[in-house]
Amino acid sequence: MARQYFAHVKTWVFDLDNTLYPPQARLFDQIEARMTSYVMEALRLDRAEADRLRHAYWREHGTTLAGLMRCHDLDPAPYLEAVHDISLDHLEPDPALAGAIRALPGRKIVHTNGSGAYAARVVAARGLGGLFDAIYGVEHAGYRPKPEADAFAAVLARDGSDAGRAAMFEDDPRNLAAPHAMGMRTVHVAPAPVAAPHIHHHTDDLAGFLAGLV
Repeated sequence: MARQYFAHVKTWVFDLDNTLYPPQARLFDQIEARMTSYVMEALRLDRAEADRLRHAYWREHGTTLAGLMRCHDLDPAPYLEAVHDISLDHLEPDPALAGAIRALPGRKIVHTNGSGAYAARVVAARGLGGLFDAIYGVEHAGYRPKPEADAFAAVLARDGSDAGRAAMFEDDPRNLAAPHAMGMRTVHVAPAPVAAPHIHHHTDDLAGFLAGLV
C-alpha cells in the first residue's frame, strides 16, 4: 500500500505531457513536428539536420528550447507560442482523474517544460480546469528546463512549497532524479516501469494510483 509513503505530502506536483493525458494521445508528435519546422526556419537548415539538432538539444540540454537559447541566443517567447499551436481536439475529459486529483489534500500544481498557456489549454481539455492551485510553465522557471535541479527549485520557491513535503509525478525518468535528490516523493507515470534508485513508485494508471492515496 503506497498511501503510507504520501502521508507527509502537502504539495502534489504533476508534469503535463504524457502524464495528465495518456501517451496514446500523441500530442508531442505534433509539437515535435512544429519544433523541427521552427528550427529549420530559424537556423536555415534542411529538415533532416533540423530534426537531428532538435533531438540532440533535447538530449544534451533538457529541452530543444534550452539548446537553442544557449547555442543560438534564440528568443523563447515566439518559439513557445509557435510549437504549442497544436490541435487538442482528440483529448477527452477524464472524470476519474479529475475526481482523484480533487480528493488530494493540500496544494496541487502543474510543472511543465511547455508554456503555461499551453498547459492551461491541455488541463481544460482533460476536464481538469479549476483543480490546480497553480500552473507553471518553463517561463516561470526562468526558462530553465527539467531535469535541471534549478528548474524544480525555482518552481517550488515561486509556489512557496517545501520539497520535503512534495511529490512529483512525471513520465520521463530523468526528470525524477533532481526531485528525488531534493527530498520529494517520486512517481514514474508510464506504460512500463524503469528500475532506478531515484524512482520510488511506478504506475500506468495515474487516476487509480491517486485514488489509493486518500
